[in-house]
Amino acid sequence: MTFRPPLSDESVLMRWMAIEMGRINDGVVAERKRLSELLRDATPSSVTRGGKEFVFNKSTIELLGKKLPVSLHSRLKLPVIFYFDSTVADSFLLTDAAALESLQELGELSDLRELIGGRLWVGRAIVYAIMLKYPGIIQIMVG
Repeated sequence: MTFRPPLSDESVLMRWMAIEMGRINDGVVAERKRLSELLRDATPSSVTRGGKEFVFNKSTIELLGKKLPVSLHSRLKLPVIFYFDSTVADSFLLTDAAALESLQELGELSDLRELIGGRLWVGRAIVYAIMLKYPGIIQIMVG
């Protein structure tokens, strides 16, 4: 007879949650590309962690190319990744300085916001509004 830990055992739950988080993150782009590179591509795309093709919205990429200064084109990697943390109920974490600068340039985030210790918490409602306005350039990763 083999020993099986009860399902209520914390280690079992943590392993199961890690597997599920991996499945959720399968749709997140594995290799983020620079805006300058995406602007040159006829069909801007990348590959997800799950191995599927992720096609960017071409009109959104072109819009960013027009609205953002050329100096940001080579620094901004897309999609912008916000991180979900279950201990913070109403915000997502941003850790990318070029993304912050770009979102400020677009007028989506205040110029008064700054990364502190390489981190900035942004309200979920703001992130979802940006996602609606600029389809396909933001992804949320479960951490």
